[in-house]
Amino acid sequence: MSYEMIAILMFSTMMLMLMTGQRVFGAIGFVGVVAAVFLWGPGGSDIGFSAAMKLMKWYPLLTLPMFIFMGYVLSESKIADDLYKMFHVWMGPVRGGLAIGTILLMVLISAMNGLSVAGMAIGATIALPELLKRNYDKRMVTGVIQAGSSLGILVPPSVVLVLYAMIARQPVGQLWLAGVVPGLMMAALFIIYVVIRCRIQPELGPALPEADRDISRAEKMRLLRAGVLPLVIFATMMVPFVNGWTSLVESSAVGAITAFMAAVLKGRMTREVFENSVRNTLGITCMFMWIILAALGFGAVFDGLGAVRAIDNLFTEQLGLDPWMILILMQLSFLLMGTFLDDTAMLVIVAPLYVPLVKALGFDLIWYGVLYTITTQIAYMTPPFGYNLFLMRAMAPPEVTLRDIYGSILPFVLVMLLALSLVMIFPQIALWLPEYVYNK
Repeated sequence: MSYEMIAILMFSTMMLMLMTGQRVFGAIGFVGVVAAVFLWGPGGSDIGFSAAMKLMKWYPLLTLPMFIFMGYVLSESKIADDLYKMFHVWMGPVRGGLAIGTILLMVLISAMNGLSVAGMAIGATIALPELLKRNYDKRMVTGVIQAGSSLGILVPPSVVLVLYAMIARQPVGQLWLAGVVPGLMMAALFIIYVVIRCRIQPELGPALPEADRDISRAEKMRLLRAGVLPLVIFATMMVPFVNGWTSLVESSAVGAITAFMAAVLKGRMTREVFENSVRNTLGITCMFMWIILAALGFGAVFDGLGAVRAIDNLFTEQLGLDPWMILILMQLSFLLMGTFLDDTAMLVIVAPLYVPLVKALGFDLIWYGVLYTITTQIAYMTPPFGYNLFLMRAMAPPEVTLRDIYGSILPFVLVMLLALSLVMIFPQIALWLPEYVYNK
């Protein structure tokens, strides 16, 4: 059997196992190790062990539990709730102001957690009931929350970009910085869409009634100070890192400690909050560690087979495709897989194929990491099985139907496609900030 056929058999077997409901790390690791044993004998089983040693020696991976813990502390201690109260008071008098405030809330939650699930949970439980109570259009606000929460995997500290960095062997710090401008640009495009839509159809996002705006300046300033606290936590973490005063791991530790101390000083660090934060951090960190371990083993077998060179030869020489056409086909495949897989599964399944191929085609792997992440955001919201669609359905009140949720995402998907196109056409949108910081 040719190596190309073995590669196809490995890929199809893995997909079949995933479709039968097997755990992601189990399916990927099992196929990788079994293929290694059949190809190279008993010595092939060492691939899994080698992947584990490589994982344990990768120092930047220590950032993963730190950032996850920081996000859960801020969420469990209700410090994140203060953000929405601040936006509610300060943005309410504007048409669509609460929807704009929700998008800004999602950006800040993303900067505190790095996972889209956290933003979705906070948006659906805090913002959505308030928006519906204020007579906001339910389709628009569910779209706002789904689109805004997807920023969690692009805005630093993105956990997905940490995984990509591990698999693509790229610096995490550069990837995070590369996600800043595209993430803020996408949030700005969402806000522009909401402003234009509410100007054309004011009934979709009415301003707060006069009675609700009757709040003293002292109360407004108190809420502003409470809402600024998460920004201070983020600044204490990122400013030293950007200026080169601390390493990436040290910055993540500073962020986790600062969030913990903020919860203690506000009197919200109860035993229950601490236990929930630690338990959730441990569970998610272990899940990601197992997935990375499996992906490294699978990728090592693929490299040994020369599957990447064979695919490169198929696309460029036999089919005669242009490198940009190959890149677009890759992005389309991510959109297709996003209808039934989450971002982590997509990354570890195709990274052994796509990352070396992107490098062989002459594209920048930092830039491609941002493209992958944006495409994953779009896939999260693409029917019929977009990940965010079902998260929203599980968290939304009964009056928000699945039809409403499906109907809410089209304009935001179009906005995200515009953002993806801009980053593809103008790579410096993603590359300018990391080049500036690291060259300095």
